Parts: sequence; structure tokens; C-alpha cells
Amino acid sequence: MTNRLEPKSKKTKSRKNKIVIDENAPLLPKTQETDAEGFNDFNGASFSGAVFNLSTTIIGAGIMGLPACVKKLGMVPGLIAIILTALLTAKSIEFMIRISKAGNISSYGNLVGDAFGKFGKAVLQICVIVNNIGMLIIYMIIIGDVISGTSSSGTHHSGVLEGWFGVHWWTGRTFVLLFTTLAVFAPLACFKRIDSLRYTSALSFGLAVVFLVIAVGISIFKIVIGGIEMPRLFPIITDVTSIIELFTVAPVVVTAYLCHFNVHPIENELEDSSQIHGIVRTSLALCSSVYLITSFFGFLLFGEETLDDVLANFDTDLGIPFGYVLNDAVRFSYAGHLLLVFPVVFYALRINIDDLIFSSSRPLVLDNFRFASITIALIGVIFLGANFIPSIWDIFQFTGATAAAFLAFIFPAAITLRDRYNIATKKDKILSVFMLVLAVFSNAMAIYSNASAIIKKNIA
Repeated sequence: MTNRLEPKSKKTKSRKNKIVIDENAPLLPKTQETDAEGFNDFNGASFSGAVFNLSTTIIGAGIMGLPACVKKLGMVPGLIAIILTALLTAKSIEFMIRISKAGNISSYGNLVGDAFGKFGKAVLQICVIVNNIGMLIIYMIIIGDVISGTSSSGTHHSGVLEGWFGVHWWTGRTFVLLFTTLAVFAPLACFKRIDSLRYTSALSFGLAVVFLVIAVGISIFKIVIGGIEMPRLFPIITDVTSIIELFTVAPVVVTAYLCHFNVHPIENELEDSSQIHGIVRTSLALCSSVYLITSFFGFLLFGEETLDDVLANFDTDLGIPFGYVLNDAVRFSYAGHLLLVFPVVFYALRINIDDLIFSSSRPLVLDNFRFASITIALIGVIFLGANFIPSIWDIFQFTGATAAAFLAFIFPAAITLRDRYNIATKKDKILSVFMLVLAVFSNAMAIYSNASAIIKKNIA
């Protein structure tokens, strides 16, 4: 018996009674099957549970940065960019699923490895690791901003605890993040199956909706009382530099829809794997609706004062009854959402780093010491990053312009153009070329713009 996952000899739509260990796990000897902590009692994930897990993967910190993107682009181009990115994301995932089924491949890493060999698979896994560590650091930064406050924009914005109790050691950023890490992140990160997170994912999505409803309600009330000005519809363009700066939104929008690394793990746990197409479409439709509404009303509410992390805007007098209570409700609901998103993104991070480093070892779920060691090390790195990196926009620009662009568009397009199984149509290949050119050009411009801004800042 081989040490790594081999293609199954026969395709099947039914996943019932399948032992689900890990998307990259090797086959188990029969004597070990009963040791997988109840995996043999697992009859397959449900459609709704899969939708919540994939939607939770998508709706993370991106929703907080999108209003700032609309501010930079203007209302009309900003909302169009969100819609177009959703459509391209749907096609890129469709390419992945279709080619995976043709080759009977069960993970994103193996899909890239099938097309481009071990080197390609390793690059893919490194991209997942870089992106997911960056995103999880963003989640912690936002939670720290909400609970303890932030001064990353140059102006101090008080956190909820600081506003309630004043400045104390236990309302400080380090203590708050340490407490949430030990009390919430660490326990939830210990689940070995992604379907085990379906209930926390459902609650997470519900909290995002609560945030959305309150934010929209505040905006509508202010429109009625005449407290909102007409938003800027198009970008402010004065020179070539201002045009290049518009591309800095590309990494944020791409990152907002990135969920590709969890598509295969979710599909592998489905009772009926043919449901994955409907799950992807449903999740993207839900998330796109949330993104559009949040971006529209977020920019409408705060206008040119919209911050990189729009949650930080909810610390001022909104000019409405019970404004400060609503501020706290908005911030707490979304902080709670991010707390529950963390383990879903962490799941893919752990299995990819394990497969990259310990590719010849026994399944991660059967090695408790390795499982615990990787989990503790990764959470420690993320915790340190969240305490030393000041702004979510810095991470968005780095991960979005590099790893996220590869994962969301460049790899799916390249795999389609490689077309090992001769299933790509001419239309698929034209769209893949468009994805490649758009991803490379827009993110190269974003990197150039941010690098130029950093150099000018240092010179000044």
C-alpha cells in the first residue's frame, strides 16, 4: 500500500460511509480505520452545512476592506468590480471542479501537482500558507481594533472595552488577543474535520447578517432624516499616479472572494459530491449580496471618512438615537463573526503545511503530537503577527497581490490552459487567458503603487 493518496479506481457520487480523514491523507490500513476518532460514523456533510462552511471561508475580513475599495474607485466602478470578481471566481472554481472530476483528484494541491508536477504543488501549498497566515493575522488585527482600539490611521479610535472601562492592562490589545486566542481560537482549531465546524459557521454567517442589518438600518435612518450626503460615484483622477493607485483595490477584492483552498475539503466530506456546484453558486450568491450591500451602505454612511477597516468607523457619534449602543452592536457582531471564521481558514492552513513538510508521514489526524505541534506553532506565529503589524491594509496588499492572486485566478487559469484531459473549450481557454492577464497586470500595478508609496514615505 502506498504512503500517499492514490486516485480512486472508480468514481462515485455517493460519499456515504466514507472515512474522511484529510484531503491530503494517505490511505489507512484496515487496522487503523477504527482509530480515526469516529470518522467511520460520519455519513457525509449536508448541503446547508457545506454552504455555511464555504460562505464562512469567503466572508472574512474582506468585507471590512471593501467599503474602502468603493471609496477609492467611486460607487459605480467599485460595485461593478465586486460583481465582476464574483463572476470570475465562480468560473475559476468551476474550472477546478471540472478538471478535478476528470482526473479523479481530491485536493487543490494534487490538482496543481497533476498539471505541473511536485514543484507546482509545492508552490500552491506555499501560496495557501502565506495567504491563510496573512488572513488570520488580519482577523486578529480587526478583533484587536474592535475590542481594544487602533491608532493605525494616525487618529486613535477607541475599542469597545476601552470605551466602556477606560485604559487598563486588561483592555489592552495584547491581553485581549491572548485571551481570545486561548479561549476561542485554540479550542476551535482542534477539530479534525471541517464539517465539525458547520454549526459555528452557521452562527458566524448569522453574526455577519446582524452586522449587515444594523449597518443598513443606520444608513436608511440617516437618509430619511437627511444626514447623508450624495456619495462620490466615480474615482478622483488627476494624473498617472492616481490611475495606478486605483489598482491597489485589486488585492483586497480578490482576497474577499478567495475560498478555493477549502472547495476540495468540503467536497470530500459531502454525501453526494455532485452537490458541490450548487454549493459554490449558492455561497457566492449569498456572499456577493452581503458584499454589495455592505460596500454600498458603508461608503454611503461614512463617505470620504471611510477607513481601511470600516469597523473602526463605528466609534463616533452617528447622530441618531442609541447611536453608541448600535456602534457596539455592530462591532461586537462582526468581531464574533471573525472569531468563528478563524478555524475554517485555519483548517486549510494546517493540512497544507503538514503535507508540504511531512508528506511521507502517517495521516495528521492519527498523529496527535504532530497535530498539536503544528497547531500551537501556527497560532503562535499568527498571534505575534497580529501584535506587531499595525494595519489590515498592509496585509491585504501583500497577500492579495501575491498568494491570493495565484490561488484565485492564476493557478485555475493555468490548469485550464494546460488541459491535461482535453475537456477545456475554446471559450474556457480565452477566459483563462483573460484571468491570467487581468490578475498579473492589476496586481503588478498594485505592488508598484504600494512600493512607490512606501519609498516616498521613507524619503519624506
